[in-house]
Amino acid sequence: MLPSLHDVLATARVVDLPLVTRFRGLTSREAVLIEGPAGWCEFSPFVEYDDEEAAAWLRAALEFGWQETPALLRDRVPVNATVPAIDADAVPALLARFPGCRTAKVKVADPGQTLAEDVERVRAVRRVLGPEGRIRVDANGLWNLDEAEHAIHALAEFDLEYVEQPCASIDELAEIRRRTDYLDLPIAADESVRKQADPLLVSRSGAADLLVVKVQPLGGIRAVLAIQAETGLPLIVSSALDTSVGISMGAFLAGALPELDYDCGLATASLLAADVTHDPLLPVGGSIPVRRVVPDADLLDTYAASAERRDWWLARITRVHALLAD
Repeated sequence: MLPSLHDVLATARVVDLPLVTRFRGLTSREAVLIEGPAGWCEFSPFVEYDDEEAAAWLRAALEFGWQETPALLRDRVPVNATVPAIDADAVPALLARFPGCRTAKVKVADPGQTLAEDVERVRAVRRVLGPEGRIRVDANGLWNLDEAEHAIHALAEFDLEYVEQPCASIDELAEIRRRTDYLDLPIAADESVRKQADPLLVSRSGAADLLVVKVQPLGGIRAVLAIQAETGLPLIVSSALDTSVGISMGAFLAGALPELDYDCGLATASLLAADVTHDPLLPVGGSIPVRRVVPDADLLDTYAASAERRDWWLARITRVHALLAD
């Protein structure tokens, strides 16, 4: 049952958290935290998403705040470091924020940057992690087919674990997978799962070897578990630059998956210069615990968004809640 709008707004707190480094063009992260009967939850679709796309994010939040979570199969989740599109010489300091992590996801194809810069960034990560470390790259669908093929060849020397969303469309993913098949380099899909009306289409099309999933944009823990059961493909649970409250939702998903063969992208609280709790979900020994997070009142006050931004978010929840009610 959908909780009433009154109950949702009654405890809603809007925060604006600074980031350690620019990420997705952002220098801070806004989010709404809501306390339900099952615990705190988070609603934080990026501001450019329309109400229809944001509806899945609110559905996921309310499921986590108002329902009990599925049974857990593990109480800790191995996680990867996330390296934004930073200069190569900044890589060592950034990776130091992810203690114990032996896997790194490196952002590539950032607008305004060159393939040569991507190569040097990945080279710097390999230098820090050593030959035993695992490196995956994420292009966020920003290469065309020829660019993707060229870039994958240029980056192959670093023994990549997989390439995430090299191209935007499902047809392009299937084609780049065919073109690079001889490299034995898996292709992972992210945007092609969460931005499709049918999230199963990518697997039916043979366009990916792995699926990167985020709980909020896919509508909740149970929705993602259903995707895993239907596709049978390995899942890598990731975050959407959430606060520790949002990350806890992803941790509960990862904790409930029947199989978890890959480190998850749930260490992104390390990219926040501040969080909503004094006990954030930061990696220790390369993993994070599966637990609910309770925000601290003083941090909610310190990082409260401006009145204008608070009103913008509450109006957004009102509209999106109406969509879910319909």
